[in-house]
Amino acid sequence: MSDRIFIAAAFIVFLALIIGVGIYSSTHKKNTTADYILASRGVSPWLTALSAMSTGQSGLLFLGQVGFAYTAGISAIWLVIGWAIGDYLAWFLFFKRLRKRSEETASDTVSDFLAQNTSGARWISIVSGIIIVAFLGAYAASQLVAGSKALNVVFGWDYRLGIILGAVIVVIYCFSGGVRAEIWTDAVQGIIMIGSLLLLLSVAITDCGGFGQLWTRLGAIDAKLINLSPSNLPLGFLPFFIGWIVAGFGVVGQPHILVRAMAIDSPDNVNRALNIKTLASLTTSFSSITIGLAARVLLPDLISGGDPELALPYLAEELLPAGFVGLMLAGVFAATMSTADSQILCCSAALTQDIAPQFANSYRIVKLGTLTVTAIVLSIALVGDDNVFLLITFSWSALASGLGPLLLLRVGQLPVSTPVALLMMVVGITTAISWNLVFKLSSVVYEVLPGMIAGSLVYVIARLLASKSRSNQHKI
Repeated sequence: MSDRIFIAAAFIVFLALIIGVGIYSSTHKKNTTADYILASRGVSPWLTALSAMSTGQSGLLFLGQVGFAYTAGISAIWLVIGWAIGDYLAWFLFFKRLRKRSEETASDTVSDFLAQNTSGARWISIVSGIIIVAFLGAYAASQLVAGSKALNVVFGWDYRLGIILGAVIVVIYCFSGGVRAEIWTDAVQGIIMIGSLLLLLSVAITDCGGFGQLWTRLGAIDAKLINLSPSNLPLGFLPFFIGWIVAGFGVVGQPHILVRAMAIDSPDNVNRALNIKTLASLTTSFSSITIGLAARVLLPDLISGGDPELALPYLAEELLPAGFVGLMLAGVFAATMSTADSQILCCSAALTQDIAPQFANSYRIVKLGTLTVTAIVLSIALVGDDNVFLLITFSWSALASGLGPLLLLRVGQLPVSTPVALLMMVVGITTAISWNLVFKLSSVVYEVLPGMIAGSLVYVIARLLASKSRSNQHKI
């Protein structure tokens, strides 16, 4: 019982710190919708970097990725490497231009940027807004589920209690200062995530007897666990790896991360933020993969009689003193909340600025939109699937396939009509969903690749047909 009290005390202290930062940020806010949604485009590169890292990695890092490494072995490393390459390319090639173009077009939301001043732009705003609310809402729900799973392991709480607690915390600091509170708290949460992962990593490796012993013991359990090449790849390694690179590149379709680039204080600081974010992300990602491998050695029974996604909290309880278990739990909860708050705020912006723009300039209605979206996300979390890895990767792929190709066209200032833009979004999402649910080929190539290709092909075919039509008219 005393251990539980120490764990709870440490956990509460870190939660109080996060909520306190969110409330403190309200002293810097302006009561305008632009400030609530984009922090008046004045966020520093350090805050942008830490916020983008913690928001992008989410519960996938602490639960999904650890569980994947626990099950797949060292070959899980290709997910991290491929994702990091794709993510870096997307930021380096497009995010600086996104920051410039979004300000030039006075776009405060992703849907607003996708629509711009195209004839019939209202339809683009509505459809992209619905996509964001639907899939980003499901993504946010997966974060509440991830946080509740960790609380269930440590405290034995009912899943629903952890989900409700997470939703309440998100509402408190989103109401305090909008995206500014969200970014400030995300930065603090990012630091907690890095510190807690490095702590557990060092203790777990020591307990395994060092990296050499970890490798030897993994091989003794199953030789596949130390095989760098994943097994059962019908098309071979290259398409599999390219699929994960494109998955990382799919950040171009993630509104909760795109908003970070749109809110940074200057386009010239985007690459600086990228370098900081990449270093932090690689540190946390490789730490989580290694923790998953160590858990396979130290907690082998999870593979048959438990949930591998819970390897990290179980390992923390096994190896760490009570106070540090509280830190670890705070790290898991921080990872999930840093993503859920961003996604809920993006959904709120889509709802009140894009789907129902008549309320766009009402600060109170925008806040009411945040409450409405939170209620929707809470409902999804309470009745939905509890597989964090699948929920996150599926939502990510739908957003990347539906919004990514069109966003790239807008950043590149390429012409696209409303019918073509709508068809790109529908075809991209339909392809990704079909690839995953109908053809069940996601284990061969992650569905972001075919989804983004299909959406892009719609544009290419439309341009070719338009060019052919103009050529025929000239002949006549």
